[in-house]
Amino acid sequence: MTDVLLFHHAQGCTPGVLAFADHLGAHGHAVHVPDLYEGKLFADLEQGAEHARTVGFDTIIQRGVEAADGLPTGLVYIGFSLGVLPAQALAQHRPGAAGAVLIGACVPPTELGCPWPRGVPVQIHGMVDDRYFAREGDVDAARELVSETDRAELFLYPGSGHLFADASVADHDEPAAALLTERVLAFLTRR
Repeated sequence: MTDVLLFHHAQGCTPGVLAFADHLGAHGHAVHVPDLYEGKLFADLEQGAEHARTVGFDTIIQRGVEAADGLPTGLVYIGFSLGVLPAQALAQHRPGAAGAVLIGACVPPTELGCPWPRGVPVQIHGMVDDRYFAREGDVDAARELVSETDRAELFLYPGSGHLFADASVADHDEPAAALLTERVLAFLTRR
């Protein structure tokens, strides 16, 4: 069993994010899913991103960091898109990280103030034609992280959906989501 702290994307803590957490839980993992938006949900990515900008990305990251308070060390941090910010910040800064899974986004580690921690495994997932992941520098940051880290994997899926792993949004891609879920479960088992 692995303890997981899972962060939602810009549309909020959607039913699809909760279903993903439940699926991991059904495989024996203890999954914690904080609501960084305090109950707000958004119908599309643009509305959710505007809310995140209004709240402030530093505030979103801080809420994620606070969500880890009281949880054990040795967590795997998983983030969907916007949720990658707190997941990656915690993996890089909170002692004892067991790993990270970054879905649909990746930030150059130096932007978060330090290099990727030695020995902390990371998986990064994104679609090859996703306008956010593939065209805004995230895939480049992911490739750089993989080249500089001894325990990193980058998985690219055909398609253009940004939130392809969330079954409750329009971007959902069932075959890619199923493969991602299989890879995440394997990661949680072997880390």
